[in-house]
Amino acid sequence: MKIHATAIVHPDAELAEDVTIGPYTIIGAHVRIGLGTVVGPHCVIEGRTVIGKHNRVASSAQIGVLSQDLKHRSDLVGRCEIGDKNDIREHTVISASTMASEADEDRITSLGNSCLIMSGVHIGHDCHVGSGCIMATGTGLSGHVTMHDKAIIGGIAGVHQDVVIGTLTFVGGMSRKITDVPPFMLAEGVPCKVHGPNTVGLKRNGLDDAARKRVKEMYRILYRSNLNVSHAVEEIDRRVDDSPEKKTLLDFIHNSKRGITV
Repeated sequence: MKIHATAIVHPDAELAEDVTIGPYTIIGAHVRIGLGTVVGPHCVIEGRTVIGKHNRVASSAQIGVLSQDLKHRSDLVGRCEIGDKNDIREHTVISASTMASEADEDRITSLGNSCLIMSGVHIGHDCHVGSGCIMATGTGLSGHVTMHDKAIIGGIAGVHQDVVIGTLTFVGGMSRKITDVPPFMLAEGVPCKVHGPNTVGLKRNGLDDAARKRVKEMYRILYRSNLNVSHAVEEIDRRVDDSPEKKTLLDFIHNSKRGITV
């Protein structure tokens, strides 16, 4: 374990033997950090935060800090869970979950595995970011946002509370998202609109020609057939062969609470 002489690590914190803690970093009492994780200088890691193995946390990042939510009770400690092999860059803030009462014990802010979180990103309280996600510089997630695996959000973008970003979605920089962005799509703008399938992302992630063709057909029915969403769903169910892509898209639409991006 390499802890710089100027770092402040609470004696109750649990750190694996080969963790590195940089200068002037503060580690709180309820924090647990796993094997091989490197925490840079001037960071603050607080709350009931669990960080997995082989993460890199760059300078001035703040993880598990008090949620920016007026409902939080100051005598309760929120939760945050970070997976393995994430690259969390400079000045990122990941808030702990909001604890308005003891009944909120199960609430958590979470980040999966192998994500790239670029500088100045804000992940708000009770957000759930999957694995393999990328968030570019200056992106902000409001509270209770969900990002599914391998979604990408461009820089200086904002996401409204409770919005869901689907798997393998690419959302362009400086976009404003107030509705759920369906999986496999490319979206951008103010307001955010879907412009087509995320063709490059699908190919890079190993979807074969047949799968990409199904996604293209579902996009055409959903966005280019002049059908409303419910009728488009019926048409997709009737015309598109059963597949993981079809199930993922239709389940996403059925479960959407804010409505899907048009």
